[in-house]
Amino acid sequence: MARVGSRLVVVGSRRLMQDQGIDPSPVEAQMRALEEEAKTAMLVAVDGQLAGVIAVADTLKDDSVLAIQELHRMGLQTAMITGDNRRTAEAIARKVGIDHVLAEVLPDGKVAEVKELQERFGLVAFVGDGINDAPALTQANVGIAIGTGTDIAIEASDVTLVRGHLSGVVEAIYLSRATFRKIKQNLFWAFFYNVAMIPLAIIGWMHPVLAEIAMATSSITVVTNANRLRKVDIRPTYMREEQATARAQQGAWQPAERPT
Repeated sequence: MARVGSRLVVVGSRRLMQDQGIDPSPVEAQMRALEEEAKTAMLVAVDGQLAGVIAVADTLKDDSVLAIQELHRMGLQTAMITGDNRRTAEAIARKVGIDHVLAEVLPDGKVAEVKELQERFGLVAFVGDGINDAPALTQANVGIAIGTGTDIAIEASDVTLVRGHLSGVVEAIYLSRATFRKIKQNLFWAFFYNVAMIPLAIIGWMHPVLAEIAMATSSITVVTNANRLRKVDIRPTYMREEQATARAQQGAWQPAERPT
């Protein structure tokens, strides 16, 4: 709401117009059409009279659809929490393939929505980049901030993605799963050496030198296995497939021989 010269200009949602005593129904059909195209429609009124509709739309990132599909293949459910109206939010969700849509959420309501998701589904990872996302990032079991976002969101998160792409979320999950696998493997080897060697030491069959060798071998095994984590390919499946296709095409191409 602002005054331009002597005229009062109001730009906002249906709710704002209704609060100002302005009836948005004359352009309801146009607004519905725009919202079904995944655009956010805003009303414009001048001096208390409806003047028009402005539509804005967020550009989907190139990897959004593929990243959501990869998350589904990993057995994860996805949800979108947005302040946009429900029709716009559902149109975007259909394009991307998101499972649950929580629309028309005010900035201070995101924390409550995250709590509800935790009660329904358990562990929740929240991805955000704005100032209003900071409380929700803190409330989530894992807060993931986009590195191109605000400093407050980055400070409130547990994980910060350097690039502003959803593929980073997939890579972070693959990395965390690979890390937990290594932790379990290392625990197995550590317990294996102790379980195997302690009884032998108790009955006197274990020479101190052999015990030292076993302890050193256990440490080397654990460290070596942990270093193997560096070789784990955490890229999403679609990135690996793209690289494999590019290599295949490059290998199939042969330069023409020069005539002698």
